[in-house]
Amino acid sequence: MATSSDDTLRIGFFGPFGTFTEQALQTQADLVGGQLVAYRTVPDVLDAVDADEVDLGFVPIENSIEGTVNFTQDALAFDHDLLIQREVVLDIEHCLLAAAGTLLDDVTTVVSIPVAIAQCHQYLRKRLPNVEFQSATSTAEAARILAEHPQPGFAVIAPRVAGALYGLEVIDAGIADSEGNQTRFVLVGKGRVPAPTGHDRTAIVVYQRADAPGSLISILQEFAARRINLSNLLSRPTKRGGLGDYCFILYADGHIADELLADALRSLHAKQGGVKFLGSYPAAGEHAHSAREHADARWRDAEDWIDALRGSID
Repeated sequence: MATSSDDTLRIGFFGPFGTFTEQALQTQADLVGGQLVAYRTVPDVLDAVDADEVDLGFVPIENSIEGTVNFTQDALAFDHDLLIQREVVLDIEHCLLAAAGTLLDDVTTVVSIPVAIAQCHQYLRKRLPNVEFQSATSTAEAARILAEHPQPGFAVIAPRVAGALYGLEVIDAGIADSEGNQTRFVLVGKGRVPAPTGHDRTAIVVYQRADAPGSLISILQEFAARRINLSNLLSRPTKRGGLGDYCFILYADGHIADELLADALRSLHAKQGGVKFLGSYPAAGEHAHSAREHADARWRDAEDWIDALRGSID
Protein backbone atom coordinates (compact mmCIF):
# COMPACT_ATOMS: atom_id res chain seq x y z
CA MET A 1 0.00 0.00 0.00
CA ALA A 2 1.14 3.52 -0.73
CA THR A 3 0.19 5.07 2.59
CA SER A 4 2.40 7.82 3.91
CA SER A 5 4.50 7.57 7.07
CA ASP A 6 1.49 8.44 9.27
CA ASP A 7 -0.57 5.67 7.59
CA THR A 8 -2.92 8.18 5.96
CA LEU A 9 -4.88 6.56 3.16
CA ARG A 10 -4.04 8.02 -0.23
CA ILE A 11 -6.87 8.15 -2.78
CA GLY A 12 -6.28 9.20 -6.36
CA PHE A 13 -9.19 10.66 -8.29
CA PHE A 14 -10.02 12.14 -11.67
CA GLY A 15 -9.24 15.79 -11.03
CA PRO A 16 -8.63 18.58 -10.67
CA PHE A 17 -10.41 19.55 -7.46
CA GLY A 18 -13.93 20.73 -8.23
CA THR A 19 -14.91 17.84 -10.56
CA PHE A 20 -18.05 15.78 -10.09
CA THR A 21 -15.66 12.94 -9.23
CA GLU A 22 -14.32 14.86 -6.25
CA GLN A 23 -17.87 15.85 -5.29
CA ALA A 24 -18.89 12.16 -5.27
CA LEU A 25 -15.76 11.23 -3.33
CA GLN A 26 -16.63 13.80 -0.68
CA THR A 27 -19.84 11.86 0.07
CA GLN A 28 -17.79 8.93 1.41
CA ALA A 29 -17.14 9.64 5.07
CA ASP A 30 -14.48 6.93 5.44
CA LEU A 31 -12.45 8.28 2.49
CA VAL A 32 -12.50 12.05 2.80
CA GLY A 33 -10.22 11.93 5.84
CA GLY A 34 -7.48 10.49 3.64
CA GLN A 35 -5.04 12.32 1.41
CA LEU A 36 -6.85 13.10 -1.85
CA VAL A 37 -4.58 13.23 -4.89
CA ALA A 38 -5.92 14.72 -8.13
CA TYR A 39 -4.82 13.25 -11.48
CA ARG A 40 -5.33 14.71 -14.92
CA THR A 41 -6.94 11.67 -16.59
CA VAL A 42 -8.66 8.43 -15.63
CA PRO A 43 -5.75 6.30 -16.97
CA ASP A 44 -3.41 8.38 -14.81
CA VAL A 45 -5.48 7.46 -11.74
CA LEU A 46 -5.44 3.74 -12.57
CA ASP A 47 -1.72 3.81 -13.38
CA ALA A 48 -1.08 5.43 -10.00
CA VAL A 49 -2.90 2.60 -8.21
CA ASP A 50 -0.92 0.04 -10.21
CA ALA A 51 2.34 1.77 -9.32
CA ASP A 52 1.43 2.01 -5.59
CA GLU A 53 1.56 5.81 -5.72
CA VAL A 54 -1.89 5.74 -4.10
CA ASP A 55 -3.86 3.09 -2.23
CA LEU A 56 -7.13 3.46 -4.11
CA GLY A 57 -8.48 5.15 -7.21
CA PHE A 58 -11.86 6.84 -7.73
CA VAL A 59 -13.17 7.27 -11.28
CA PRO A 60 -16.46 7.66 -13.25
CA ILE A 61 -17.73 4.59 -15.08
CA GLU A 62 -21.34 5.23 -16.20
CA ASN A 63 -23.78 8.08 -16.83
CA SER A 64 -27.54 7.74 -17.00
CA ILE A 65 -27.72 9.84 -20.20
CA GLU A 66 -24.56 8.97 -22.10
CA GLY A 67 -24.16 5.39 -20.88
CA THR A 68 -20.89 3.68 -20.07
CA VAL A 69 -17.70 5.70 -19.78
CA ASN A 70 -15.88 3.45 -22.22
CA PHE A 71 -12.33 4.59 -21.53
CA THR A 72 -12.78 3.71 -17.84
CA GLN A 73 -14.54 0.44 -18.54
CA ASP A 74 -11.97 -0.64 -21.15
CA ALA A 75 -9.04 0.29 -18.93
CA LEU A 76 -10.36 -1.91 -16.12
CA ALA A 77 -11.26 -4.74 -18.49
CA PHE A 78 -8.09 -4.84 -20.57
CA ASP A 79 -5.25 -2.74 -19.16
CA HIS A 80 -5.28 -3.22 -15.38
CA ASP A 81 -5.73 -5.99 -12.82
CA LEU A 82 -7.62 -3.89 -10.31
CA LEU A 83 -10.80 -4.79 -8.44
CA ILE A 84 -13.83 -2.58 -7.87
CA GLN A 85 -14.28 -1.95 -4.13
CA ARG A 86 -17.57 -0.03 -4.15
CA GLU A 87 -19.77 2.15 -6.32
CA VAL A 88 -21.13 5.62 -5.64
CA VAL A 89 -24.01 7.27 -7.53
CA LEU A 90 -24.18 11.07 -7.69
CA ASP A 91 -27.00 13.30 -8.96
CA ILE A 92 -25.43 15.59 -11.56
CA GLU A 93 -26.24 19.31 -11.87
CA HIS A 94 -24.56 20.94 -14.86
CA CYS A 95 -24.13 24.71 -14.64
CA LEU A 96 -23.02 27.30 -17.17
CA LEU A 97 -20.23 29.29 -15.49
CA ALA A 98 -18.41 32.42 -16.62
CA ALA A 99 -16.41 35.37 -15.35
CA ALA A 100 -18.28 37.94 -13.27
CA GLY A 101 -20.54 40.20 -15.31
CA THR A 102 -20.93 37.81 -18.26
CA LEU A 103 -24.51 37.49 -19.53
CA LEU A 104 -25.99 34.55 -21.40
CA ASP A 105 -26.26 36.65 -24.57
CA ASP A 106 -22.53 37.43 -24.32
CA VAL A 107 -21.47 33.77 -24.62
CA THR A 108 -19.80 32.84 -27.91
CA THR A 109 -17.71 29.82 -26.83
CA VAL A 110 -18.50 26.98 -24.43
CA VAL A 111 -15.72 24.81 -23.01
CA SER A 112 -16.12 21.46 -21.24
CA ILE A 113 -15.56 17.74 -21.67
CA PRO A 114 -17.41 16.22 -24.65
CA VAL A 115 -19.65 14.11 -22.38
CA ALA A 116 -20.91 17.19 -20.50
CA ILE A 117 -21.53 19.09 -23.75
CA ALA A 118 -23.50 16.12 -25.09
CA GLN A 119 -25.59 15.95 -21.92
CA CYS A 120 -26.60 19.60 -22.42
CA HIS A 121 -27.10 19.36 -26.17
CA GLN A 122 -30.76 20.42 -26.29
CA TYR A 123 -30.21 23.38 -23.98
CA LEU A 124 -27.26 24.59 -26.04
CA ARG A 125 -29.14 24.25 -29.33
CA LYS A 126 -32.08 26.22 -27.97
CA ARG A 127 -30.37 28.92 -25.89
CA LEU A 128 -26.95 29.23 -27.56
CA PRO A 129 -27.40 27.96 -31.12
CA ASN A 130 -24.39 29.73 -32.59
CA VAL A 131 -21.71 29.09 -29.98
CA GLU A 132 -18.46 27.29 -30.70
CA PHE A 133 -17.37 24.35 -28.55
CA GLN A 134 -13.94 23.58 -27.17
CA SER A 135 -12.87 20.44 -25.29
CA ALA A 136 -11.19 20.24 -21.89
CA THR A 137 -9.81 17.30 -19.93
CA SER A 138 -12.41 17.78 -17.18
CA THR A 139 -15.26 20.12 -16.25
CA ALA A 140 -13.29 21.55 -13.34
CA GLU A 141 -10.17 21.99 -15.45
CA ALA A 142 -12.23 24.07 -17.88
CA ALA A 143 -13.38 26.23 -14.96
CA ARG A 144 -9.85 26.60 -13.59
CA ILE A 145 -8.38 27.68 -16.93
CA LEU A 146 -11.14 30.22 -17.55
CA ALA A 147 -10.69 31.66 -14.05
CA GLU A 148 -6.94 32.01 -14.56
CA HIS A 149 -7.21 33.29 -18.13
CA PRO A 150 -10.61 34.98 -18.53
CA GLN A 151 -11.66 35.67 -22.10
CA PRO A 152 -14.69 37.69 -23.23
CA GLY A 153 -17.56 35.49 -24.43
CA PHE A 154 -16.18 32.27 -22.88
CA ALA A 155 -18.25 30.07 -20.56
CA VAL A 156 -17.80 26.56 -19.23
CA ILE A 157 -20.10 23.68 -18.32
CA ALA A 158 -19.05 22.54 -14.86
CA PRO A 159 -20.32 21.75 -11.35
CA ARG A 160 -21.53 24.56 -9.13
CA VAL A 161 -18.71 23.70 -6.68
CA ALA A 162 -16.14 24.40 -9.41
CA GLY A 163 -17.56 27.90 -9.81
CA ALA A 164 -17.26 28.52 -6.09
CA LEU A 165 -13.74 27.08 -6.03
CA TYR A 166 -12.42 29.13 -8.95
CA GLY A 167 -14.45 32.32 -8.54
CA LEU A 168 -16.79 32.01 -11.52
CA GLU A 169 -20.43 33.04 -11.57
CA VAL A 170 -23.37 30.76 -12.40
CA ILE A 171 -25.07 32.11 -15.53
CA ASP A 172 -27.60 29.27 -15.63
CA ALA A 173 -28.07 26.10 -13.56
CA GLY A 174 -29.62 22.69 -14.17
CA ILE A 175 -28.95 22.85 -17.91
CA ALA A 176 -28.73 19.09 -18.59
CA ASP A 177 -31.28 17.70 -21.02
CA SER A 178 -32.57 15.14 -18.51
CA GLU A 179 -33.71 15.74 -14.93
CA GLY A 180 -32.56 12.25 -13.95
CA ASN A 181 -28.90 12.84 -14.77
CA GLN A 182 -26.76 10.60 -12.56
CA THR A 183 -23.20 9.34 -12.76
CA ARG A 184 -21.86 6.13 -11.26
CA PHE A 185 -18.33 6.16 -9.87
CA VAL A 186 -16.21 3.24 -8.71
CA LEU A 187 -13.49 2.90 -6.12
CA VAL A 188 -10.76 0.51 -7.30
CA GLY A 189 -7.80 -1.12 -5.63
CA LYS A 190 -5.51 -4.14 -5.67
CA GLY A 191 -6.36 -7.67 -4.64
CA ARG A 192 -8.99 -7.08 -1.98
CA VAL A 193 -12.63 -8.23 -2.33
CA PRO A 194 -14.99 -6.56 0.18
CA ALA A 195 -17.08 -8.90 2.32
CA PRO A 196 -20.68 -9.44 1.18
CA THR A 197 -23.29 -7.04 2.51
CA GLY A 198 -26.44 -8.66 1.14
CA HIS A 199 -26.75 -5.87 -1.44
CA ASP A 200 -23.82 -6.39 -3.76
CA ARG A 201 -22.82 -6.38 -7.41
CA THR A 202 -20.28 -8.49 -9.30
CA ALA A 203 -18.57 -7.40 -12.52
CA ILE A 204 -16.93 -9.78 -15.00
CA VAL A 205 -15.60 -9.88 -18.56
CA VAL A 206 -16.51 -12.96 -20.62
CA TYR A 207 -14.53 -13.92 -23.70
CA GLN A 208 -16.32 -16.17 -26.17
CA ARG A 209 -14.78 -19.45 -27.17
CA ALA A 210 -16.01 -18.73 -30.70
CA ASP A 211 -18.12 -16.10 -32.44
CA ALA A 212 -21.05 -18.34 -33.31
CA PRO A 213 -24.87 -18.19 -33.29
CA GLY A 214 -26.19 -18.54 -29.77
CA SER A 215 -22.93 -17.61 -28.02
CA LEU A 216 -24.49 -14.69 -26.14
CA ILE A 217 -27.57 -16.72 -25.23
CA SER A 218 -25.34 -19.41 -23.76
CA ILE A 219 -23.79 -16.80 -21.46
CA LEU A 220 -27.11 -15.24 -20.43
CA GLN A 221 -28.66 -18.64 -19.70
CA GLU A 222 -26.17 -19.22 -16.90
CA PHE A 223 -27.70 -16.25 -15.06
CA ALA A 224 -31.32 -16.75 -16.12
CA ALA A 225 -31.34 -20.37 -14.94
CA ARG A 226 -30.24 -19.21 -11.49
CA ARG A 227 -32.58 -16.18 -11.33
CA ILE A 228 -29.62 -13.78 -11.16
CA ASN A 229 -30.41 -10.30 -12.42
CA LEU A 230 -27.99 -8.52 -14.76
CA SER A 231 -27.99 -4.77 -14.16
CA ASN A 232 -25.79 -4.05 -17.19
CA LEU A 233 -24.51 -5.90 -20.23
CA LEU A 234 -22.29 -4.45 -22.93
CA SER A 235 -20.12 -5.75 -25.72
CA ARG A 236 -16.67 -4.31 -26.34
CA PRO A 237 -14.00 -5.04 -28.98
CA THR A 238 -11.25 -7.13 -27.40
CA LYS A 239 -8.53 -4.92 -28.97
CA ARG A 240 -6.58 -8.05 -29.82
CA GLY A 241 -8.31 -9.14 -33.01
CA GLY A 242 -10.05 -7.80 -36.08
CA LEU A 243 -13.61 -6.65 -36.64
CA GLY A 244 -16.15 -8.88 -34.92
CA ASP A 245 -13.81 -9.94 -32.10
CA TYR A 246 -15.90 -8.88 -29.10
CA CYS A 247 -16.18 -9.76 -25.44
CA PHE A 248 -19.04 -9.14 -23.01
CA ILE A 249 -18.87 -7.11 -19.81
CA LEU A 250 -21.59 -8.02 -17.32
CA TYR A 251 -22.71 -6.59 -13.99
CA ALA A 252 -24.72 -9.10 -11.96
CA ASP A 253 -26.62 -8.72 -8.70
CA GLY A 254 -24.88 -10.71 -5.98
CA HIS A 255 -21.46 -11.49 -4.53
CA ILE A 256 -18.85 -14.07 -5.41
CA ALA A 257 -19.38 -15.43 -1.88
CA ASP A 258 -22.94 -16.38 -2.88
CA GLU A 259 -22.90 -20.00 -4.05
CA LEU A 260 -25.52 -19.31 -6.70
CA LEU A 261 -23.44 -16.60 -8.37
CA ALA A 262 -20.22 -18.52 -7.84
CA ASP A 263 -21.73 -21.50 -9.65
CA ALA A 264 -22.70 -19.30 -12.62
CA LEU A 265 -19.14 -17.97 -12.87
CA ARG A 266 -17.75 -21.47 -12.46
CA SER A 267 -19.85 -22.66 -15.39
CA LEU A 268 -18.84 -19.70 -17.57
CA HIS A 269 -15.17 -20.31 -16.78
CA ALA A 270 -15.52 -23.94 -17.88
CA LYS A 271 -17.52 -23.30 -21.04
CA GLN A 272 -16.32 -19.96 -22.42
CA GLY A 273 -13.00 -18.76 -23.79
CA GLY A 274 -12.13 -16.92 -20.58
CA VAL A 275 -13.58 -14.95 -17.67
CA LYS A 276 -11.95 -11.93 -15.99
CA PHE A 277 -13.20 -11.01 -12.52
CA LEU A 278 -13.56 -7.23 -11.99
CA GLY A 279 -14.82 -7.43 -8.42
CA SER A 280 -17.69 -8.06 -6.00
CA TYR A 281 -18.60 -4.96 -4.04
CA PRO A 282 -21.40 -3.10 -2.22
CA ALA A 283 -24.01 -1.79 -4.64
CA ALA A 284 -25.38 1.74 -4.48
CA GLY A 285 -29.07 2.46 -4.10
CA GLU A 286 -31.92 0.54 -2.56
CA HIS A 287 -31.78 -3.19 -1.99
CA ALA A 288 -32.73 -5.46 -4.86
CA HIS A 289 -36.07 -7.27 -4.94
CA SER A 290 -36.49 -10.65 -3.27
CA ALA A 291 -36.30 -12.80 -6.43
CA ARG A 292 -32.64 -13.63 -5.85
CA GLU A 293 -33.24 -14.37 -2.17
CA HIS A 294 -35.90 -16.90 -3.16
CA ALA A 295 -33.55 -18.38 -5.77
CA ASP A 296 -30.81 -18.68 -3.15
CA ALA A 297 -33.19 -20.49 -0.81
CA ARG A 298 -34.25 -22.92 -3.56
CA TRP A 299 -30.59 -23.49 -4.41
CA ARG A 300 -29.78 -24.34 -0.80
CA ASP A 301 -32.74 -26.73 -0.70
CA ALA A 302 -31.48 -28.38 -3.88
CA GLU A 303 -27.97 -28.66 -2.40
CA ASP A 304 -29.39 -30.30 0.74
CA TRP A 305 -31.37 -32.70 -1.45
CA ILE A 306 -28.29 -33.70 -3.44
CA ASP A 307 -26.25 -34.11 -0.26
CA ALA A 308 -28.95 -36.38 1.17
CA LEU A 309 -28.95 -38.49 -1.99
CA ARG A 310 -25.19 -38.77 -1.97
CA GLY A 311 -25.34 -39.73 1.68
CA SER A 312 -27.21 -42.88 0.74
CA ILE A 313 -24.40 -44.14 -1.48
CA ASP A 314 -22.87 -47.35 -0.09
